[in-house]
Amino acid sequence: MYSAIARNKRNTVFIIILFLAIIAGLGWIANAAYGRGGYGILILTIVVAAGYALVQYFAAGRQAIAMSGGIRVNNKAEHPRLWNTVENLSITTGSPMPEIYIINDPAPNAFATGRDPEHAIVAATTGLLAIMDDAELEGVMAHELGHVRNYDIRVSMVVFGLVVAVGFISDMFLRMAFFGRNNNNNGNPVVMVFGLVAMIVAPLVASMVQLAVSRQREYLADATSALTTRHPDALASALAKLETYGRPMQKQNTSMAHLWIANPLKPGMMAKLFSTHPPIEDRIDRLHAMGNKF
Repeated sequence: MYSAIARNKRNTVFIIILFLAIIAGLGWIANAAYGRGGYGILILTIVVAAGYALVQYFAAGRQAIAMSGGIRVNNKAEHPRLWNTVENLSITTGSPMPEIYIINDPAPNAFATGRDPEHAIVAATTGLLAIMDDAELEGVMAHELGHVRNYDIRVSMVVFGLVVAVGFISDMFLRMAFFGRNNNNNGNPVVMVFGLVAMIVAPLVASMVQLAVSRQREYLADATSALTTRHPDALASALAKLETYGRPMQKQNTSMAHLWIANPLKPGMMAKLFSTHPPIEDRIDRLHAMGNKF
């Protein structure tokens, strides 16, 4: 488990380098196609992207909870069952007590966010509390606290911010290509065509990296939950309920879909192809296999 946490911390650095390389590549192509000498566009692209990622690192957690419509639980009296579950898990794992939020939504779901265990947030919907028994709720919240302990939340926030940055920069350059050209632009046509292709493909590559990271971290959080509670079958049962009773969230947002324990978006062919979550059946099978070893 400690090696997985260390790997996630290293992955944060590798992911930042990868995305900055993609962004720098876009900036270089735009500079070659539309620049008039110098490296102004390249430098501006890197500075803006790095600045945006930095802002997202500190602010994305609050943005996510605001977009979900979460209401903070300030004390045990407001939601004793949820509070006690999170508090007991925090004591068991020796982790700081995260901020707890409740989301008024009949769709059963939960997520964790923040940049590190000291600035973590966990949230659950009213629909989740309604259908889960105590053991299942413990399994779900142990899964979310697993994201916190494994620093998945930091990776998710960084990836989220950089994916948005790549999409924004690509869109800006495409608009420059189609609407910003003038008679004084003597850019190399071959470079411009290559650049247009790269600017269309780059957001897709960035999204695929995000999907790969999200799917792997779900498996790791499931395993962390099983090791914490010593009851993997409880989380397996909770996931089965999420599959059976799951429904789209009232407030859907594709940019934070990867944060939830179950996909909060309306199902469809494209949604399944680009899902941020591995199949629930696979997750349940892995948990049952773990349970047989305890």
